[in-house]
Amino acid sequence: MAAQKISAVKGMNDIAPPVSAHWEWLEEHLRSLMRGYGYRNLRTPIVEPTALFVRGLGEVTDIVEKEMYSFEDRLNGEQLTLRPENTAGVVRAVVESNMLYEGGKRLYYMGPMFRHERPQRGRYRQFHQFGAEALGFAGPDVDAELIVMANDLWGKLGLQGIALEINSLGQPEERMAHRQALIAHLEANIDTLDEEARRRLHSNPLRILDTKNPAMQALVNAAPRLMDFLGEASLAHFNRLRDLLDAHGIEYTINPRLVRGMDYYNLSVFEFVTTQLGAQGTVCAGGRYDGLIEQIGGKPAPAVGWALGMERILELLKEQNLLPEVAGPDVYAVVPDVASVPMVMPVLRALRQAGVAVQMHAGSLEGMGSMKSQFKKADASGARFALIFGADELAQGQVALKPLRGDRTQEPAAQSLLPLIGVAEWAPVLLAA
Repeated sequence: MAAQKISAVKGMNDIAPPVSAHWEWLEEHLRSLMRGYGYRNLRTPIVEPTALFVRGLGEVTDIVEKEMYSFEDRLNGEQLTLRPENTAGVVRAVVESNMLYEGGKRLYYMGPMFRHERPQRGRYRQFHQFGAEALGFAGPDVDAELIVMANDLWGKLGLQGIALEINSLGQPEERMAHRQALIAHLEANIDTLDEEARRRLHSNPLRILDTKNPAMQALVNAAPRLMDFLGEASLAHFNRLRDLLDAHGIEYTINPRLVRGMDYYNLSVFEFVTTQLGAQGTVCAGGRYDGLIEQIGGKPAPAVGWALGMERILELLKEQNLLPEVAGPDVYAVVPDVASVPMVMPVLRALRQAGVAVQMHAGSLEGMGSMKSQFKKADASGARFALIFGADELAQGQVALKPLRGDRTQEPAAQSLLPLIGVAEWAPVLLAA
């Protein structure tokens, strides 16, 4: 009786070739961007103490209340959580290793995050984020640097139709004054609030401003604006950020309803949004979180960062036909005779050491398969050349070179059977465009 097939967890997807090549291509663009701005890679665990996210994100946030994958370690009873985001983990790592002792740090990360929500286009239960975090820097120049950096990425990728929205959340005492005014406004219109808004009314009223309920839009539009409660220092920070974005020629819209889903943000917040991905319009978001380092147990220090969703960026690249063709190997080695394999493999290894990507046809003890089937696989591999190690060619110290792309004719290429002698000389030919 055949074993029952085991499938992946709903909302947690395999990423297989050739799609995985697009991920590698995007990851290299991101790494290159980080190198250009002096950001260095930090890798944190996928599993963190549950308390890190409860304390860092806020007990009444949607993530903590409804979306985290939390469990008890059955060996020691510790409460653990699969990370739903990584800013809190970055801050924990920075505090734990006293990383800011010698000054500010510019860091980046990439990897899987986990949230239990309804899977949909560009939004999965295991999703992947790339994030940039600048810790220990107080000025709006670093806020601007991060926004310019993300904007540079869209240019490098060729993406169009991504709009920047910015806002300021001010400082805690300013948000508290606004919060009281907001609650009073909402309570005066309690009959208009939906069930979710009523639940959040006293726990997290700022999130009500982000509602998508059409019946509440007029009420939300008439609500007190946080911007009107900002003090002189908060306004100066925000206006300086605007000046720096203007100096870079970066267009933006001030969205007074822009809030973030985590409690740790203050001052600058921003989102890059698109209309081409349906309801999942945010492709990159971030802001300043000056209080989080102290909240997680470190010495008070400012910080700012952003994160982008890899799946959403790849979806947008696909939508705009910007994904590259997946490259095959430079060469596919056709080996008609299984007895020739011991002679062929050192030659292919020498080619690889010379920088040529080589895929060898794999057979069995009985044989390597027909020439027709091998050429069919060579063509399907995407290789630009086939190297044919026929018995006659090998007897003469040669191998046949056949272009698989274009209309060039088959031609012999001299081959020495001595290791690495003459083999490396093929490399310029095989690597030529």
